[in-house]
Amino acid sequence: MGLSLQKGQALSLKKNDGAALTRVRMGLGWDSAAPVKRGLFGGLKKAADVDLDASAIFFDASGKAVDTVFFNQLQSKDGSTQHTGDNLTGEGEGDDETILVDLAKVSPAVAQIVFVISSYSRQSFDTIENAFCRLIDDSTAGSPEVARFQLTDAGTHTAMIMSKVSREGTGWKFTAIGDRANGRTAMDLIQPAANAL
Repeated sequence: MGLSLQKGQALSLKKNDGAALTRVRMGLGWDSAAPVKRGLFGGLKKAADVDLDASAIFFDASGKAVDTVFFNQLQSKDGSTQHTGDNLTGEGEGDDETILVDLAKVSPAVAQIVFVISSYSRQSFDTIENAFCRLIDDSTAGSPEVARFQLTDAGTHTAMIMSKVSREGTGWKFTAIGDRANGRTAMDLIQPAANAL
C-alpha cells in the first residue's frame, strides 16, 4: 500500500534508491453509491451504474493545454501516455480505468499532467462512493503502489480534478488536488484543471 495523501499534499516520484520513477500508472476507481430508495414493494432498488471517465490533460509551463488523453483519444501526441480504455459502470474491484505514463517520453513542452474524472452521463458525485486515484510504479518489479488519494467529497458536482504530476528539477512530483468541477468530458475540464495548476 502506498502513501495515503490528503488534499494538497505532494510527493516526489523517486524510488527507494533515490532514482526517479520513469513509468507510472494512474489508476482511478469508484463504486455506485449504496441503494437507498425503496421499491414499490419495500425492497431496496439496485444502485444505478455510474459511467465516470478518467482523463489526462497536458499543460505547458505557461498553463496552456497542449494535449489530452481520454476515451476518444487513447494516446498522447508524444506517445508517452496511453489510456487503457473506457469502463462504463465502475463494476469490479480495484482500478476501473488506468492511464499509463512513460515520464521519460513526455514532451519537454509539457510541464504538468492533470488527471481528472468526469461523469459522461451527468450523474453527480452524490451517486458515487469509494472514489480514489492511485499512482503505481510500473518501472519496478511487482508494480508497487506509490501513493493513493481517497476521495470522500460527495456532492452535486459531476467532475473532479483529482491529481497531477509536474516536473520537479530533473524528475517529477505527484500532488493530490481533489477540487470539485462540472463537465462531461476532458474538454469541459481544461479550464478547471488549469485553475488547479
